Amino acid sequence: MADEEQSADLESPLIPVVLPQEHAVHSTKRQLTKDEFLGELKKQLLLAGPLVSSNFLLCGMQAISVMYVGHLGELSLAAASTATSFASVTGLSLIIGMGSALDTFCGQSYGAKQYHMLGVHMQRAMLVILLACIPLATIWFNAGHILKFLGQDPEIAAAAGTYARFLTPCIFAYAIQQCHSRFLQTQNNVVPMIVTTGSATLVHLLLCWLLVYKTSLGYRGAAVAISISYWINALLLAVYIRVSPSCIHTWTGFSKEAFHGIPNFIRLSIPSAIMISLEIWSFEMMVLLAGFLPNPRLETSVLSISLNTCSMVYMIPLAFSSAASTRVSNQLGAGQPRLARLAVGVSLCIVVAEGVVVATVLILGRTVWGYCYSSEEEVVNYVGQMLILLAVSHFFDGIQSVLSGIIRGSGQQKIGAYVNLGAYYLMGIPTSILLAFVFHIGGKGLWMGIIMALFVQALFLGIIILFTDWEKEVKKASDRVYNTMSVADATSIN
Repeated sequence: MADEEQSADLESPLIPVVLPQEHAVHSTKRQLTKDEFLGELKKQLLLAGPLVSSNFLLCGMQAISVMYVGHLGELSLAAASTATSFASVTGLSLIIGMGSALDTFCGQSYGAKQYHMLGVHMQRAMLVILLACIPLATIWFNAGHILKFLGQDPEIAAAAGTYARFLTPCIFAYAIQQCHSRFLQTQNNVVPMIVTTGSATLVHLLLCWLLVYKTSLGYRGAAVAISISYWINALLLAVYIRVSPSCIHTWTGFSKEAFHGIPNFIRLSIPSAIMISLEIWSFEMMVLLAGFLPNPRLETSVLSISLNTCSMVYMIPLAFSSAASTRVSNQLGAGQPRLARLAVGVSLCIVVAEGVVVATVLILGRTVWGYCYSSEEEVVNYVGQMLILLAVSHFFDGIQSVLSGIIRGSGQQKIGAYVNLGAYYLMGIPTSILLAFVFHIGGKGLWMGIIMALFVQALFLGIIILFTDWEKEVKKASDRVYNTMSVADATSIN
């Protein structure tokens, strides 16, 4: 479908990216019709459906690893959970954030029909992010010493450090996978991601079982399995993009243009990384803070299970967030402010309905879910109590996720970074610490602070988007697309 759309576009002249002022205003203010709403709804669901499956499969690798390790005992579970949280805070979140700059660059270039620029943007992103992975990998290799210095339980810190070392190779694979996934996503070509991620997850399911239970690696085998599976996924995506006819217009081979315009990419990728990392860090910090509570093994294990569960169900609104980002960026690149606003409204309607359904399922299944991770009654009962709070947090998390996707699609990451800083670090985390350590509510108090942060984040992002001037965003998208091309063209002439 994406290939046919591109071919049809290439047969006609490029449409003007910036509409005449009177037409742009008229197109924004004209009343939306039922057919337009249903048409946009269908497009977002068709885009989000495969992304939900792909996200679940990718998240499933981490969940499978934690489930296998959890049955080895509390220490193994706490070590793997702490190492996974440490890796997310110090590496994976930054990669996701930097890669999300492609939501803006590739999405708006695709909407403006500058298809060849998608491959250039992806190469540029891989160059920058892979270089950034080198110091991050060094941090992972010394995770044990860092965790001990931060005051973590020495036994947990030592075991987590070993786990993190075996996890180090996956950081480079994750960088490649993120760039290729966003390259495909922004051109509405997401079905192949199900195939590649599904294949890697099937391999991981068997590989993790073999390495954890049938070798002397034990809990460390889960880290080795993740590294291998991530590399399989990244390589499959790379092969698909280079041989598939659907990418013939967007991938035109390696180009020296990727070395030019790097400052422009960095200027957007840094606030993108900050915006997403600030959010992810706050969740992961809950697991690290749990290590300072009474009975740290129980609290760390339960908070880790809660975080894994939260991450798993978050894959649904994350897909809608990606769909919203893609639709908004495509419409802004195509010079359609009215349709960009329509995409915003439709995505919010979808995620509110999803939030109600998933929250209900979490509450109804709270008494049995803990058995998937542990056979100890104390852990299972505590997880059941936490799931009620997870249901509330998921509802607000879905709304902020879609709003964040809209922010990424329109290139307003710098504003989003300020909002996340205030929501999580001025409101959420102080509230968590107060409830957990002053009022002695424990892990549940930590999660209540997260709920506060999600509510504040959704509120302020909603206000920003409500007052966004979409005609101005179209002009910014035009400047971004064609200024990037001008730099590349001027360099190639020289």
